[in-house]
Amino acid sequence: MVELSPRERAILTFEREWWKYSEAKEAAARARLGLSPEEYYRALTAIIDLPGALAHDPLLVRRLRRQRLTRQRQRHATRSGRFGDPAGH
Repeated sequence: MVELSPRERAILTFEREWWKYSEAKEAAARARLGLSPEEYYRALTAIIDLPGALAHDPLLVRRLRRQRLTRQRQRHATRSGRFGDPAGH
């Protein structure tokens, strides 16, 4: 199994502990990791798919994966409801 880089571990640690900081999450990510919100979330999304991430912090990674799956299902349901109704309702 490939180990996570120090940067990848730092991002997972930040995600687990961001609420401890006085700033908003996006501001804290910029201050502590040097990442814009878009860069942070893009990196986090990629990291949680790595096998090393699951080994590093299984509870956090499983929770993030479940949240992502829930959002994907909600988007799919919204699209299906909007485009699947021939009457346009």
